[in-house]
Amino acid sequence: MSFNYTQAATLADAARAAAALDAKIIAGGQSLLGAIKLGLAAPASLVDLSALADLKGIRVDNGRVVIGAMSTHATVAASKEVQQAIPALADLAGHIGDRQVRNRGTLGGSLANNDPAACYPAAVLALGATIHTDRRSIAADDFFKGLYETALQEGEIISSVSFPVPLKAAWQKFKQPASRFSIVGVFVAKTAAGVRVAVTGAGPCVFRASTIEAALASSWSETSAKLVSIKPDGLNSDLHGSAAYRAALIPVLAGRAVAAAG
Repeated sequence: MSFNYTQAATLADAARAAAALDAKIIAGGQSLLGAIKLGLAAPASLVDLSALADLKGIRVDNGRVVIGAMSTHATVAASKEVQQAIPALADLAGHIGDRQVRNRGTLGGSLANNDPAACYPAAVLALGATIHTDRRSIAADDFFKGLYETALQEGEIISSVSFPVPLKAAWQKFKQPASRFSIVGVFVAKTAAGVRVAVTGAGPCVFRASTIEAALASSWSETSAKLVSIKPDGLNSDLHGSAAYRAALIPVLAGRAVAAAG
């Protein structure tokens, strides 16, 4: 059986190769390579984005932090620009997985995979970020569609993500000790457009907690968040925690995030 591997030199080359070879796109490889090892994926072709310098880098531009899709979690965590503008985002990136994952995994790869327990989707959704691709720009509210499902079309490649700088924000994660994925993670943001609260780990994919948002819009306090009752209907239930357990965790973590945000 033949296998094709292409290391793209430009974003346009990557898009052409992906279309021509019907290939899987690989960024840091922390999701795809694991799936291949487990026999859950068997692509005949890979297009590697690791050499694309244009997809790396971080800058602050007109009240937004713009992060290249191939920026690693460790790079985001260590970025002085991110630490100053959105410290909650740097904190989130610094607690993803272990050192190996943080030094190989990328922002774009995490979002394209949309693991139900991944951390970055919560920040993207809570901050009302915009995902930029080689074809268009997609608002966070329109990007996450379901279990491992996004608005990305076949062969579409994320190039960068722009995060509006919030008034306040914080991240809290109740992690699975071995994988360090979120059993439940909550990102709370007070933005110019209002309060946004995103939850990961609890459902088939990241989602906004509208009842907590309403409570915090009325009164920005730890108590307001913690008093909200979340229904367990439709939430994940597994060996790490029942749906009811996750439902109970969401307002607790939201409250802690509000306290951390100040």
